[in-house]
Amino acid sequence: MGTYGSLEAAGPVLDALGDPTRRVILETLRTGGPCSVGGLAERVPVSRPAISQHLKVLGAVGLVQHESRGTRNIYRVHQAGLGELRSWLDQFWGDALQAYADHVQRTEEGK
Repeated sequence: MGTYGSLEAAGPVLDALGDPTRRVILETLRTGGPCSVGGLAERVPVSRPAISQHLKVLGAVGLVQHESRGTRNIYRVHQAGLGELRSWLDQFWGDALQAYADHVQRTEEGK
């Protein structure tokens, strides 16, 4: 994997989510369900071409997927695309739990 391990896997997703407009688009799809570019443009204050470009980036890292319906594409959150990011973040949770367990053990030993 390289020097940075799971960070390399999560890196592209973190990069994509570094843009606030992409986060809003992803959140809009998460809360509002599947939607077309036009529907997203009605709810997110950017142009349709900008929405399309942001969806292209989100799709490239696996955060959204689409299906064609006639002349429109309907986009939805792709839950599996969050897997690499979730795995990376879970390491922090594991570290925190281990630190807590170590603290409890030291406290118990000190009694």
